[in-house]
Formats: sequence, C-alpha cells, structure tokens
Amino acid sequence: MAVYKRTYKGYEGALTPEWSRFLILPRYAWASLFKQRFLLILYVVCFFYPIGCAVFLYLNANLGALASLIPGSSTMKGLDVGGTFFNIFTATQGSLAFILTSFIGPGLISPDLANNALPLYFCRPFSRTEYVLGKLGVVAILLSSITWIPGLLLFLMQWSLADAKWFEQNSWLAWSIFLGNIIWILLISLLALAISAWVRWKVIAGSALLLIFFLGTGLSAAINAVLRTAKGEWIDIGANINRVWAELFRLKLGDGDMISVEEAWVSLFCTLALCLWLLWKKIRAYEVVR
Repeated sequence: MAVYKRTYKGYEGALTPEWSRFLILPRYAWASLFKQRFLLILYVVCFFYPIGCAVFLYLNANLGALASLIPGSSTMKGLDVGGTFFNIFTATQGSLAFILTSFIGPGLISPDLANNALPLYFCRPFSRTEYVLGKLGVVAILLSSITWIPGLLLFLMQWSLADAKWFEQNSWLAWSIFLGNIIWILLISLLALAISAWVRWKVIAGSALLLIFFLGTGLSAAINAVLRTAKGEWIDIGANINRVWAELFRLKLGDGDMISVEEAWVSLFCTLALCLWLLWKKIRAYEVVR
C-alpha cells in the first residue's frame, strides 16, 4: 500500500493474552509435524499400550464374574493393581515418549538458528523465556498426552472398578504417576532442545540424543567396574530415572551397589539446569561471528 495515500490503519482486533503467547509456537509446529505420515502413525501407536492396560483393568476387575461362567474356575482371583503395574506403564510409555522425542525435538530450534530467524521473533513482544516455553510445549504437551494423562485415567478407572479400600491404600499413586512422568518429559524435552540449539543437522542431533543415553550407560558401567564404586551412575540418566521411579512407586530394587535416590534426584536436576544454561547461551536475538 502506498504511504502517500495515508489509508493505513493500525490493527484494532483482539490481542492475544500475554500469558498464552508462547502457545503460538506449538500450534503451528503441530500442524507441520502431523503432515508427516510416519510421525502421525508413531503417535497413534503410542496409545495401543494404554488401551491394552484399560482392557486388562476391566477384565481383571470382572474376573470373578467371568470365573462363574467357566466350570471349575470359581477360585480365580484378580491380580493386585498397584505400584508395580503403574511403574511398568510409566517405563513403557516413557520409552515410547523418548522415541517420539528423538524424531520431533532435534528439528525444533536448529532451523531458526540456521536461517537467522530469532531476530524476527524477538523484535516482537516475545521474550526468550516465551520462546523456550513455546518450543518446550511442542514436545511436552504431546508427551503428556501419552504418559501421565492416560496414566491418571487408568488410575481413575481402577478406582471406579475397585472398592473404597483400594483407593485408601493406593491414593498416593496419582501423585507418583504425575511426578514420575513430568520429570521424564522435562528431561528428554530439554535435552532435545539443547541439542537442537547446538547441532544444526537434524540427523546428527537425533543421533546425539540417543548417544547421550547409551554412552552414559556404558561410561557409568566402566567407571563402576574400574573404580569399584557406584558413583558412575551419576552420568547414567536411564539408571537415575529408574531409581526415581522405583522410589515414587515404592518398589524395592536389587541389593547391588547403586547411588541413593537423593543423589539420583540431584543428578537429574543438574542435567535439567545444564540444558537450560545451554539454551540460554544459544538463544539470543543476535550472534557474534568472529
């Protein structure tokens, strides 16, 4: 529009609330991601196990009624649903969440850095914190839909099928399901974003995410074997999250040497802090080239 005509008018429509502006990034990212048939199929596959668990809970709760229909099986009893069941569910869905993240996360920030797009974000009323939250939301919200949300739905389903005594004895499971999955989601999401910010090639970034876990496990085992200590598990993210999950679901691990649950929490929080620091160093409106 020619400036001399003076027909330009400022935008007079509704403004997006400041607290929800970071959700703009997930909305457009999801539209792009789900155009890829492989990712869509992988996302749908992630719901097969929760559906299978729901069928199991229903059959387990109605096993007595089914047994009455089968001659000679009146003594059949349902299995006890507790910490072991939900720990297996969390570990299974956590593995699927990691696979999904390895395909989604590495390509979230690297294109913006490669094409110098960050100045376009930050020249608007959009802060670095909102940018990181928006990119984090792309992965975290998707992973929530396959981890703690179906986990809590299964908990509510078991509560409705069981008696009041079951809820009195297992009400703590709801918090364990939520916290155990949230810490895992934050961990793998921030790791993927940090790698995406520092590695420009998507394939290499995805491989680096896998390498961090497998290399950490190998180095941890080597340190423990050479130094005859358990402190090598400080760098084993998989061992630390399993230690935390076992504590949250009140399970007993083996009698072998291992770090304490407090040390496992500290190791995970240090990893989260390192990822945030790496993101803060890389994400800025300008880049100094020497």
